Amino acid sequence: MSTDSQLVTAIKADLVWLLTAWRKLLFSMESHSHPARNRWQPETTRDRLAFWVWSGLGAVLIAAAYPFAVAGFWARYVTRRLNRIATGLGLVAIVAVVGVAWGALTVLAWGQLPASGFAAVLTASVVATLSTALAWGTTRVGGRRLTLVAAYPFAVAAIFLPPVTAALVSPTLGEVILPRSTSLAAWLLDNVLAVGNLNTIIRQQFNLSGAAFVGMWAGLAVPIGWVLGLLVAFANAVRPRADGDRRR
Repeated sequence: MSTDSQLVTAIKADLVWLLTAWRKLLFSMESHSHPARNRWQPETTRDRLAFWVWSGLGAVLIAAAYPFAVAGFWARYVTRRLNRIATGLGLVAIVAVVGVAWGALTVLAWGQLPASGFAAVLTASVVATLSTALAWGTTRVGGRRLTLVAAYPFAVAAIFLPPVTAALVSPTLGEVILPRSTSLAAWLLDNVLAVGNLNTIIRQQFNLSGAAFVGMWAGLAVPIGWVLGLLVAFANAVRPRADGDRRR
């Protein structure tokens, strides 16, 4: 019960903070007589109408945006835990673990896949290992912008590529992952890339099979990583952390 009460209190505090920030956009905080300080009493019908219309619009927008902040809280929690693990292990240990895992998968693919399939697994193993190292490095040396632009996409690529390339090796995984990847690609082409006949051009130029699955998920890692990074940035803006990991 105490946890539920704390959650409700935190949500209320977030909503009040967001509404106050929204009111600041239109109503200055320079004096004590403005409505954003909750001390101002509108004296005219125009003042009351402006204040409450602006507040009502903010309430609607905040209600629509707050679920994204919640998703950002979750993403921030996960990334902080992964960051602690990565910090504890260090770059060499992380790259070694990923390299050994991918090396084993590449050896398994040898002799069981055609040349194109083996090349896909080998390429993905190199990309996943490099992505892990680059995600670690950009998080350590970069600021907020570099972490958002590079670290999150690299980390997502390192997570997405293993199951996809394993599906190229394992028929069992392939029956689950590859058809769903094909369905996702069809949905993206029909609903997201249906601008300027781009989806038709992509269908004519590319065949989604073998290494193309790896390329597809490597490409998707970029926008997905950016979305995760923006969600974390939004969560930090709504509920900043008091420690040094605020920029993650």
